[in-house]
Amino acid sequence: MSSPVKLTIVYYSSTGIISAIADEIAQAAEKAGAEVRLRKATELAPQAAIEANPLWAANAAATAAIPQAVPEDLEWADAVIFGSPTRFGNIASQLKQFIDTLGGLWAQGKLADKVYSGFTSSATHHGGQESTLLALYNSIHHFGGIIVSPGYTDAAKFADGNPYGTSHVDEQGNNPVNDTTRAAARVQGERVVKIAARLKAGLAAA
Repeated sequence: MSSPVKLTIVYYSSTGIISAIADEIAQAAEKAGAEVRLRKATELAPQAAIEANPLWAANAAATAAIPQAVPEDLEWADAVIFGSPTRFGNIASQLKQFIDTLGGLWAQGKLADKVYSGFTSSATHHGGQESTLLALYNSIHHFGGIIVSPGYTDAAKFADGNPYGTSHVDEQGNNPVNDTTRAAARVQGERVVKIAARLKAGLAAA
């Protein structure tokens, strides 16, 4: 029997929306048989800014025990799912900072031939969700990675409406992660594990 798919989820979350989606994806992936590492990007914002926002401070406390991502987490993985809120139609600087530390692995070809996917959130409808995921996927092309988007491969994706990856509109903190987003997250986690398992088995047999 082949070994389980090794999945690393690396995310940045300020007020907890992305954290909640990451947890849902991790649980779905584990149920699908994957070994999962849940990791967060290192915070770059000053402590004063965090403490000035109750939701941000609460999420920082709630996720304090989650390890910070390091390049080895990607080297270990067969599949990687990145998560970030939108920042002017792009990923957050915290996640970009982590991606920028991966040059050594990239130069050695150790980021290639893995499965990658992404998820995001925004405060408003049409708030840059799709452009954020497309911007994230630019890096994956440079890695030589294999992008596995959820597409419209499940009825749940017609409810959340984003074929590029799971996304959520939090309405300035007034709309917590709901059943629609959780269902989309489960679809994404399961699909990434399924495709990564097939790729892993095929490479092992080659």
